[in-house]
Parts: sequence; C-alpha cells; structure tokens
Amino acid sequence: MPRSSGQKLKLLYIMDYLLQYSDAEHPVTTRQLIAHLATHDIRAERKSIYDDIEALRTYGLDIEQVAAGQLFGYYVASRRFELPELKLLVDSVQSSKFITQRKTNALIRKIETLASSYDAQRLQRQVFVAGRVKTMNESIYYNVDAIHAGISGGKKIRFRYFEYTVTKERRYRRDGAYYVVSPYALTWDDENYYMVAYDTDTDTIRHYRVDKMTNITATDEPRDGAEAYRSLDMAVYARKVFGMFSGTEERVRLRFANHLVGAVLDRLGQDVSIIPDGDAHFTVSADVIVSPQFFAWLCGFGVDAQLLAPESAVAQMRAHIAGIAGLYN
Repeated sequence: MPRSSGQKLKLLYIMDYLLQYSDAEHPVTTRQLIAHLATHDIRAERKSIYDDIEALRTYGLDIEQVAAGQLFGYYVASRRFELPELKLLVDSVQSSKFITQRKTNALIRKIETLASSYDAQRLQRQVFVAGRVKTMNESIYYNVDAIHAGISGGKKIRFRYFEYTVTKERRYRRDGAYYVVSPYALTWDDENYYMVAYDTDTDTIRHYRVDKMTNITATDEPRDGAEAYRSLDMAVYARKVFGMFSGTEERVRLRFANHLVGAVLDRLGQDVSIIPDGDAHFTVSADVIVSPQFFAWLCGFGVDAQLLAPESAVAQMRAHIAGIAGLYN
C-alpha cells in the first residue's frame, strides 16, 4: 500500500483496533497500535499516535487512558451498545422461533462485532442455540422485506400459504392458489412473526405467520381496507387474539383465584377492571377471540379459572373440555 493512501486510513485502523481489542481490563499500548499499523504498511511514531488519539476523542470516541501497574494504555470506555444490551439482543435472537438456527448463528456473530473481542467471548458463553425450537423456513428475511415493500409502497401483495404435514413436508392451502391481501403491519406474538392484513374478499382484518408464507410479491394494485385498519388498535388486538388463532370476538366474563391477578394482567392488559368476588376470587370482563387457544389458556389454570359468560362461549368450552376428556375415557 502506498504510504500516502495508508496515512489517509491511519485513523480508521487505530479506531478499529481500539474498538475490537480494548476495554477497561485490556487497554492497548502505543507500541501495540504502532505494530498494528505496521501490518498495513503504515509507519507511525509515538507522538503521532498521541495526536491520533486526541483526534478520535474530538470525533466523539470515548477513549480513556490508564497508567497503573501492569495496566497501561488506551481503551474505549463507552460504546454504542453496552454489554448488557448486547446480551439482551442475543437472548432475543436465540429465543425467536421464527429465525432459523443458521440465521440465528449468523446474527449472533454480527452482534458480537459490536463488542470488544473479550466481551464477545462472554457473549459466546451464554449462547445456547442448538436444540431450540426453530422454524424450518430459511426465506423469512426475504419475506419480511417483501411485506415491508408492500406496506411502504401502499400496494397489495400476493403469496402462497402452507402448513406442514406429519412427514414435515409443505402442503399449500387453497390447493396452492395465491392469497391477495393488503398488508398493514408486522407483529410478534408467542415467539412468532405475523403479518396483519386486510382481506377484501371477506372484508376482515386477518393475520398470517410470516414463516409460512412463500413466493411473496407486491402487486400494482393499491391497498384497500385503510378504514378497517385505522379503527384497529394493534395493542388491543394482540391481547384479544390468543396464539393468533382466528375465531369470533366476544365479550367474556371470567373468574379467577386471587393469586392469578398478575397472569391475568399480563395477558389482558393493565387497564382491565378487576372486581372482587368473595375473599379468594375476582372477576374480569374482556373482549377476546374465542378459540381453542383461548380455552387452552384458561385450562392451564385448572380449577382456579372459570369462564362465566356468555353462555354460547361457555357451551363451546364445555364441548372443548368434553372432547379432550373423551380421549382419556
């Protein structure tokens, strides 16, 4: 590399080295920086390194100097992401079912580059990806891009939608025919990614699992259903739909043991009204999508939860429980 072009890159090489190899426990010395620059055919003197450090500080890089015992040199004191924040990102990526294991590993390797090499080793120690439940659809990244293209362009999208058979093969719904809907949002529920869209044929807001969508393309047809989406509160919608299962929305009244108040607030929201019912129970009323997943949520609390009304929903739950009990008679 010619000396002139190398000198232009000198500050960048020093900054990269500090970001990758320095932290409070591992300061780097001017000698190390000079040796690193030499690997790029850049000659440097100690005084010029001091000037470069000051230039990087002026630029905004938080560089501290230490000179105590065996610790001597410079290190980056604060970064764009602190280690606890990176750990949170790693936890989110590795616990996400909609990201395949291969993509999970690739994403975590990229996250590690945001820390020093020493902190990156700490991140690696907490990574437990193998064996976690992950999607088998590698195209989810491209699916998200295609959906965003439809949303930002205000266009309908078309796609095919599938489910897995017992042999883990794809079976397309509607015999492989394309769905055409107006996309409006992406939402995360129960560790899965969903697209919320308006379906013109049924005049309803519907949702689709992104990892089960294929062959997504934006059409030239403008979206419709804007009024239906504007009247939809996504936070409320997510509370109503259990496991993103479709069903009929109804106002239900529920009775719980007092120790379940936290679980009820987590699921139905902090604004739900809690009415005491004796010393050991309380009741709540909420709008929910009545579905098998909703019944399963209630059944998970055993005798400490009860569906009281309306009678139509109670009858459905009674049939749901009887059907399960019939398997064990």
